Amino acid sequence: QVQLVESGGGLVQAGGSLRLSCAASARTFSRYTMGWFRQASGKEREFVAAINWSGGSTDYADSVKDRFTISRENAKNTIYLQMNSLKPEDTAVYYCAADRLFWRVSFTRDDYDYWGQGTQVTVSS
Repeated sequence: QVQLVESGGGLVQAGGSLRLSCAASARTFSRYTMGWFRQASGKEREFVAAINWSGGSTDYADSVKDRFTISRENAKNTIYLQMNSLKPEDTAVYYCAADRLFWRVSFTRDDYDYWGQGTQVTVSS
């Protein structure tokens, strides 16, 4: 069982930056691919970014490419999402997720086995 706790959300103006963190309880954290998803009010949960076990492979949604960066520190059981040039349409609850198949980088929500509770990000115009 893996417990995930997100932090770092908040209110920011358009054009600003935020860094989200996700701390994991797993002793074998390095054997999980990790992802970020988001869900805006009234919409489906969507893929944002993912990173494989080593950090050597990443994937991003087109809507956040060149603005967001996912990274991980296996020694701290933590992943990050650096979000720059934020837009009002980035407003959502952001969720961290873990995939036991650590060799792949998936953008499919159903491939992830464990989820955090989410952290709210609100971008004002």
